[in-house]
Amino acid sequence: MAVYPPKQAKEPPLVERGPIAWVRHNLLSSPFNIAFTLLGLAILYWTIPPFVKWAFIDAHFAGHSKADCAGGGACWVFIKVKLDMFLFGFYPHDQLWRPKTVLASAVALVAFAKFVKGLHKFKLLLIVLFPIYAYILLHGGYFGLPVVETSKWGGLLLTLVIASVGIVLSFPIGILLALGRQSKLPIIKSLSVFYIEFVRGVPLITVLFMASVVLPLFFPEGVNFNKLARALIGITLFEAAYVAENIRSGFQAIPKGQYEAADALGLGYWQKMALVILPQAIKVTIPNLVGTFISLFKDTSLVMIIGLFDLLAMVNVTANDRDWLGMDTEGYVFVAFVFWIFTFSMSMYSKRLEKKLDTNKH
Repeated sequence: MAVYPPKQAKEPPLVERGPIAWVRHNLLSSPFNIAFTLLGLAILYWTIPPFVKWAFIDAHFAGHSKADCAGGGACWVFIKVKLDMFLFGFYPHDQLWRPKTVLASAVALVAFAKFVKGLHKFKLLLIVLFPIYAYILLHGGYFGLPVVETSKWGGLLLTLVIASVGIVLSFPIGILLALGRQSKLPIIKSLSVFYIEFVRGVPLITVLFMASVVLPLFFPEGVNFNKLARALIGITLFEAAYVAENIRSGFQAIPKGQYEAADALGLGYWQKMALVILPQAIKVTIPNLVGTFISLFKDTSLVMIIGLFDLLAMVNVTANDRDWLGMDTEGYVFVAFVFWIFTFSMSMYSKRLEKKLDTNKH
């Protein structure tokens, strides 16, 4: 019997691998592709060099007033001088240590949850207690802290408060609505369907107006919430409808065999949903959920129409300062960069979570 010693496979030729092959296959594979490649390069040539020249080469970074920004480049001195307003709005200057402490604590909590192994119950306890700790520190009125009304909150602080509260609270409500829409009880199903379809048919601006103007009419006499609380209620209820639809799409992606297998194990309805169906549905809908949460993060800018000054609204406030008139462009570029950092981070975390929970990888 002939014996053939194994030979090492030859690598593909140089013309079929490496950066040159990638460019040829992806950018120059056809006349249509070549035309689009040239068009893309032309757009980059027309936009990138002028922006780099304005934002970096001719820009002004040092100084304390508009007079220090003579020339045609960007005046980043404006951002430096107004940074506290962009971050914390009208929060009293002598109390800025409080929001800064909250932000530092949030970063420390995220780092602790990510890099410290185990201690899951302790981590969950910290996550549950953090909103209470943040509210006490930001609002005050306890432990000798002076009260800072929510009308003085603004900037990035307000954006993060609205986005985080909306995301956290809308998620469980959305799950209940999705379960209600799947329910076999006609009243619960009808109410869930009506709520979801009604909310999805109404713009967020309308919901914010209703939450700001109409919602107080439904409160009992003597009960009143401030403008920020009413906006949070409106945004949470609005976002829950979209979360419910995302979760429902996850339910439909689960094979029928999973339901039958859970029934065969003798699990009750809530056990079946909590232990078998819901984890799989959430895993399937992670991209859609993150897309919804990114939209919510950007839609927080709409609260300016009811008199709340989020990060984007602070551009108008700061640029209307008579000492800094005409600085809108720098403000909008700065805000766009901040929004991009947060949305890109959310997108990257979503991809990592998808890979971590991918049960089909080998």
